[in-house]
Amino acid sequence: MTKKVINGKMYNTDTAKLIESFSHKYRNDFEYFKEELYQKKTGEFFIDGEGGAASKYAEDGATGGRNFGFKLVPLTETEAQAWVEKRADAELYEELWEVA
Repeated sequence: MTKKVINGKMYNTDTAKLIESFSHKYRNDFEYFKEELYQKKTGEFFIDGEGGAASKYAEDGATGGRNFGFKLVPLTETEAQAWVEKRADAELYEELWEVA
């Protein structure tokens, strides 16, 4: 479970719906990352992400350098649409948003 308040809003992977998961490389690779797209009951989207020392999820180490890290990232609907276009298939996009 990941739970965090960001800008006064609660993001909780236990109460949100997992929409899609995407991973890049293997977990022991510095560039590894995994992203899970969630949708809250309010309709808002967010990413629960983790990644290696050379990923966008890396965290600063106590003695310098970068370490494996975790982040919850709220997304606008436009950002969620772009994520699904890039990381998932057309069927999922169509399921979430009406396509012209």
